[in-house]
Amino acid sequence: MIPALVRAINQLSDPPVRRVVWLSVFGAILGFITTAGLVWILLFQTQLTELPWLDATIDFLGGLAVFALAYLFFPAVVVGISGLLLDRVAESVERRHYPGLPPAEGQGLMMEIWNSVKFLLIVVSLNLLVLPAYLIPGVNLAIFYLLNGYLMSREYFELVALRRMTPTAARSMRKAHGAKLLMAGVIVAFFSTIPLVNLLVPVVATAFMVHIFYGLTGNLHRAGK
Repeated sequence: MIPALVRAINQLSDPPVRRVVWLSVFGAILGFITTAGLVWILLFQTQLTELPWLDATIDFLGGLAVFALAYLFFPAVVVGISGLLLDRVAESVERRHYPGLPPAEGQGLMMEIWNSVKFLLIVVSLNLLVLPAYLIPGVNLAIFYLLNGYLMSREYFELVALRRMTPTAARSMRKAHGAKLLMAGVIVAFFSTIPLVNLLVPVVATAFMVHIFYGLTGNLHRAGK
């Protein structure tokens, strides 16, 4: 698994992959600037109560909550923004490491949009559901990495697998190798919590999962040659 991760990181040197990185970073930053601006207008430009001290308290707690939630859900937001570009990353990895494969059929634009939106909603909803558990020291880290590791392993595996196989086959393969994919997802979730590094996570995770996918289905590679 470590060699696959190293190859995925080295993939950042490819020009098509670098373009996806910059587009993803720009989209994420623009999204958070827009959100912060809206929150600033709502909290600091609007008098919510007749009590100045209460308004100041709401402003402080509201700003703190927005910062905390933005940090917590940053991995999901970046994935949601860059999801439509990650197919290019998979293609770049295949050209470099798995030449001779026939063109991937892919899922279609509308299906990719739906999958990205669905994944974002699921991640946000489940993290909000277990939010009280995040207040328990020690337990919070375990829950965060296991939950988001599972979700990310599922999302990135399906993104890669559905380019080459049917949903039924991809689902069966994911269940058969659940432990290994979960471990890969936990690695991705860990990097997602590191500032600046998390900007590269969608691209690196996609390349990482391509190598894992072909490690599990070497027959596809041989058939493509």
